[in-house]
Amino acid sequence: MNNFPQSIYNWYRNTLRNPKYRWWVVLGSLLYILSPIDISPDFIPIIGQIDDVVILTLLVSEVSQLLIDTAKARKGVGETVASNTENTSEKTVDVDAVSVK
Repeated sequence: MNNFPQSIYNWYRNTLRNPKYRWWVVLGSLLYILSPIDISPDFIPIIGQIDDVVILTLLVSEVSQLLIDTAKARKGVGETVASNTENTSEKTVDVDAVSVK
C-alpha cells in the first residue's frame, strides 16, 4: 500500500510521456479538475480541492518538463553533449599503477 501513490504517479507520468496518449491525459486531467464529480467532492472545504490541486500540480510539472525536454532537443543540446563524450575517449591517458610502500 505504501507504493500506491508512487505507482499512480509513475503511470500518469509514463502515459503523459507517450505521444499516443499525451493529449488524452491532458484533456482528461483538465476535465477532472473542472468537473464537480471528483474523488473528494468540491463542495467540501479544503478536502474537496486537494485532489484537484494534486492533479493540477502533476499536470503542470510534467507538461513543463516535456516542454523543456523538447526545447533542449531542438537546440541540439543532446548532440553537443554526445559529441563531447566522444572526444574524451581520444584524450584518455593510460597509466600503469605502481604500489607505494
